[in-house]
Amino acid sequence: MKRPDWDHYFMEIAQVVSTRSTCLRRSVGAVLVKNRQILATGYNGTPKGMEHCETVGCLREQLHVPSGKNHELCRGIHAEQNAVVQAAVHGVSVDGATLYCTHQPCVVCTKILINAGIKRVVFRNPYPDKLAEDMLAASGMTVEVLEG
Repeated sequence: MKRPDWDHYFMEIAQVVSTRSTCLRRSVGAVLVKNRQILATGYNGTPKGMEHCETVGCLREQLHVPSGKNHELCRGIHAEQNAVVQAAVHGVSVDGATLYCTHQPCVVCTKILINAGIKRVVFRNPYPDKLAEDMLAASGMTVEVLEG
């Protein structure tokens, strides 16, 4: 039996998780993994109990905010943030874990991932956030772009 390509396997799961997204601009999925065990998943969308952007409209579109800028001007929470929050809610440590994400983390997510102790980030799609790239590099975290 052929050994699984774990990076592609977990990225496929992140892609499936992204289908739960309620964001009108970009569907993102994230999976936190340690020792080939899924610890938590997350997708981008509004916080619990809040109306979805498909109902009230996208604040970023209304304000003409470009991608990668002014992250605070959004009603949603990012997939990476939701994955870390879900782990915390369920009392699961993510220290030393790998994050598989359909997109490169933004600077806000990067800071959260650094403090959560994530050791490796694997993503497929780039995101226009130079500060996030610089902080990921400075953190000593392993960062990989997964092709295909």
